[in-house]
Amino acid sequence: MKKYLLLGIFSALVVACATNPITGKQNLNFVSNSELFPTSFQQYSTFLTENKVITGTADAKRVELVGSRIKAAAEKYLIYLGQSQYLKDYRWEYKLVENKEVNAWCLPGGKIVVYSGILPVTQNESGLATVMGHEVSHALANHGAQRMSAAQLQEIGGQVLGAATSGKSAQTQAIFSQAYGMGTEVGVMLPFSRSNETEADKIGLTLMAIAGYNPDDAVTFWSRMAANSGAAGTPEFMSTHPSDATRIANLKALIPEAKATALKVGVVR
Repeated sequence: MKKYLLLGIFSALVVACATNPITGKQNLNFVSNSELFPTSFQQYSTFLTENKVITGTADAKRVELVGSRIKAAAEKYLIYLGQSQYLKDYRWEYKLVENKEVNAWCLPGGKIVVYSGILPVTQNESGLATVMGHEVSHALANHGAQRMSAAQLQEIGGQVLGAATSGKSAQTQAIFSQAYGMGTEVGVMLPFSRSNETEADKIGLTLMAIAGYNPDDAVTFWSRMAANSGAAGTPEFMSTHPSDATRIANLKALIPEAKATALKVGVVR
């Protein structure tokens, strides 16, 4: 039985690995965009009806402007990569929502929300381009689908462990289960999330450069974010995000490549 379970996991991994058009990497992905997008679009629509969307203000217009430039940059970048069809099913929207939380997000398919609470930190178009470019990059790199797939695999692994320890005492099973949960979370899931964040930072820098913004401003924005967050908080190895110092150091190292790529692709006009 255990042999067949392991064989099933291996087969699923082989089938589920696909090359992401924007990163060129082989990624674990059990969920296709054709499955994700309808749910994403419905969730976005529901969210907008349940929250206050800000329209007509200078801030709302700025979100629309920056969003449209990031969209154009993404399209231009995918054409450069020879993947012009990759965005054909995207249905781009950029909404400013009244919420004190310092946050923004992009659902699969280009559905973007910026919370008003982050505007004092973004301060200007470049700061907003840093945030929106980063969030769009999560969608372009299929990070949502990858996290869903990793969670499914983690669950399957737990089932295999349960089958393997089924003949042992309840106490032993509980110990193995707890160790597996903590081990996969700290050793696999959290590093996986942090790598997603770094990848989104890299793509986001490229998008904002192609959109006509200075990638150096991303360092300034994340420095403001670090100051805004106050205390050090959760240790990096226990967090889904890199530490502020790690992120800023990574950004500084990635900026020259982003600028070089933008020169090759061309800046959105």
